[in-house]
Amino acid sequence: MEINDKTISKIAHLARLHLEDQEIHQHKDKLNSILNWVEQLKSVDTDNIEPLYHPLDDSIQPVRDDVITEKNNREELLTLSETHKSGLYLVPKVID
Repeated sequence: MEINDKTISKIAHLARLHLEDQEIHQHKDKLNSILNWVEQLKSVDTDNIEPLYHPLDDSIQPVRDDVITEKNNREELLTLSETHKSGLYLVPKVID
């Protein structure tokens, strides 16, 4: 697939970009090289390749133990507020 100047101008218009003629040629060359690279990737034979679901499938991820490390300070923290009810802070209504 080959992108021409007209296509670049149309894309720039849709993106609300103003491109000079020199910029159109530069972007055309860059996009064409990207599309050529994609075509090269399409040609790679991947029939006997297992999908890779995660880049670190073969390594073991360190996981910490799921243990409580801090005590429950709820009651102590609620005493810092002037108004609280049923374990929740009460705040004034700010939106009608």
